[in-house]
Formats: sequence, C-alpha cells, structure tokens
Amino acid sequence: MLVLALRSVRQRPGRFLATLLSAFLGAAIVMAFNSLHDTAGAPDVGAVSSETLRTAAGVVGVYGTLLVFFAVASALTVNVRQRAAELELLRCSGATPGQIRRMVVGEAVAVALVGTAAAVLPALLGGRLLVALFQDTGQVAASVDHSFGPVALSSGVGVTLVASAGAALLALRRVTRGRRRTARRRSWPAWAALAAGAVAASSTFAFSATDEMLMAFPAQGAILLSVGFALMAPRLLNGVLGRLALGGASGWLAVRNLRRRAGELSGILMALILFTAVSTATLTMQAVESDEVAASGMVKSVDAKNLETLNYTVVGIIVVFVCVMLVNSLYAATTYRGREFGQQRLAGATPGQVLGVVGVEALVLTVVGLLFGTLAALAGIVPFTVVRSDAVLPGQLAGVWAAVATVGAAATVGTSLFTTRRVLRTPAVRAVGAGA
Repeated sequence: MLVLALRSVRQRPGRFLATLLSAFLGAAIVMAFNSLHDTAGAPDVGAVSSETLRTAAGVVGVYGTLLVFFAVASALTVNVRQRAAELELLRCSGATPGQIRRMVVGEAVAVALVGTAAAVLPALLGGRLLVALFQDTGQVAASVDHSFGPVALSSGVGVTLVASAGAALLALRRVTRGRRRTARRRSWPAWAALAAGAVAASSTFAFSATDEMLMAFPAQGAILLSVGFALMAPRLLNGVLGRLALGGASGWLAVRNLRRRAGELSGILMALILFTAVSTATLTMQAVESDEVAASGMVKSVDAKNLETLNYTVVGIIVVFVCVMLVNSLYAATTYRGREFGQQRLAGATPGQVLGVVGVEALVLTVVGLLFGTLAALAGIVPFTVVRSDAVLPGQLAGVWAAVATVGAAATVGTSLFTTRRVLRTPAVRAVGAGA
C-alpha cells in the first residue's frame, strides 16, 4: 500500500496540491519560529534577548502546530471525500481497512516530506527576519546572530509529519463513519471548550486595570469559545439554515445545497470562526491597551513590547493560514462540483444563475462564520474593556471588525466565485461525462 501511495502522489500530483501548500506553509512557520530557540541557545546571547526569543518561539510554536494540523486536515478531508468511490472500489477489490489507512497516511506523509524540504530555505529567511524585527524594536540585542539548527529542523519535520499523519487518519474517519456518531463524539469537547472559555473570560474581572496578566484571560476565553463554536460548526450551520428564508430560485437552491453539504463545509466554517474570533479579539484588545498606555504617558516595558509583538505575529500567522485553508478547501470543493454544475446547465440554468447560487452559498457561510466568531470575540473584548478603560465596547472595535470581515468575505466569496467561473468553462456535456 505504501508503494501504491507513492505511485498515486506521483501520477496525480494535482489532487495533493492543497495538502502540499498547507504542509509547506506550516513547516516554514514552525521552523522559522523554532529557529529562535537555536538562536537563544547561542553562548553570546544575553538573558533578556534569550527570554524574548524563547517566549516568541514557545507561544507561536503552539499556535503553529495547531494551525498546521487544522490546515492539513481541512485539505485532506476534501481530498478523501472526493475519492470516496475510489477507496470503496479498493475495499471491494480486497483491500482491508488497515491497508487503505496505510495508503492514505503514506500519501499524506510523502506530501508532507516534500513540503517540509521545500520550506527549509523560506524558514531560514523568515527566522532571520524575525530576529531583525526584534532587534529593530530593541527587544533583542543588535549583536545577536540568527541561528538555524537542530531544534528548527527537528520541530519542522516532526510537527509536519505527525500533523499530516494524524490529519489523514481523521479525514479518513470523517468520511467512512456516520455523521451522527461523529457529531456525538464532537459534542462533549465543544461544550467543554465553551465552558472553559466562559470561565476564562469571566475571570478577567478578578484583575486590576494595570495587572500584567489582564489580557491573558479574556484572550484565552475568546480562543476557547471560538474553538467550541468551531467544533459545533455543522450544527450551527444547520440551525441558522433552519431559520433562514431566502427568496428566489438562487436563494432556495443555496439553502438546500448548504443543508446537504453541511458536513463537508464544516472545515471552512471552522476556519472562519477561528479567524474572526482570534483576530478581532487580539487586535482590539491590543489597540485598547496601547491607547491606554499612551494616554497615561507611560513607557511600555520589555514584557509589554514582547506581548504586543507576539499578538500581531500570531494574528498574522492565523490570517495567512486561514486564508490558505479557505482557498484550498473552497477551491477543491468547488472544483469537485463540476458534474453538478454541468447537470444544472443541461437542465436549463445559465452560467450566471449557477454563479448566483454559489455566491449566495458563500455569503451565507461567511455571515454564519462572522456571527459566531464575533460572539466569541466579544466575550473576551467586553470584560477586558470594562476593566481596562471603564467602557463596555471600545471605539477601536468597529475598524478592526470591518477589516477582519473584509478579509474573511473576500477569501470565501472571492474564491468560490473565481473557482466556479473557472469550472464553468468546461462544456456541460463534458463535465457531466467526466464526473460520471
């Protein structure tokens, strides 16, 4: 089966492009930040510089690992679902479930190895850029030289391979097992994350306005709540669709398609919720903190500067990964609908009508993701703002939310329409025949 996996990747590399891109970006980010551990371990690095570098590497390393897993899992879930008929044929031909698992995991590991190898040079350059950034802000001494060594390489290879193998197994289980069983198993972690997030957010009121740990608890609360909502993505989508009444043929078809494909779209909705919550909460709270410090006339400490740099860096990484996840998943999922679009056109639908349906689907998906992501973000923003500035909703929230919503909508709606237009270039008869 391992030989078959390598042959499958070599013969049809296009189907693994989304997984390769996710593994490449994940390995590059993980190695770039873990190279800060190699840099901090050099003998001529001072204590302050070493602490800054290790803190950045530790915090972003955790987020990077999670994001690698989610990104690869999202791409592989679409890949495995599209190959359900092929995998069923292998099973009917005598392949055991274990052999099929080894084949899918082997494909994922082979792609991850290629992505990791290609990511070494970008990670090296990225690590140098990070050290230069910390030096420009005075958080790391100018005499410190960047080092790219065993910690960076081992973490990049290890995290990417483990995440890819785990994501492959998860994707295979999602496709081969029933939705009800999956939904039941996902319920208790979702409720646990929501409960933990509510406790963390409410703990903000136990701190004073000048406490160094003030931002930590509302930020963790928003993240945990967004994780809880993300795990409940199919249920949330179905709940909204059950109360949504859209007029016209395009609206009716869009709601019908979203209900039918709620499980398939859960990865996209999860990415939107996490992106909206983490980005909105982090950027808004950091803006409030910076404005309060400026208004008081105080100078930021080294720890405060480290926290600010980490906040912006983490949000930047999340934005890149979520955009990659959205584009990869939407591109693959929409391309797979070529036969469906062909059937609609043979039944009398015009290309413009097909685009209209897909546009409404993407818009509904975007609104649902923004809604629950915003709710999770507000659960952290409101307690933090009340304690830090005696206000309820900060003035910075509107601008931050508008920017986040614009990026999320552009990635979701833009990718869906672009891919659909590309798929519609294939004649309807050929599209139906190719998907049969």
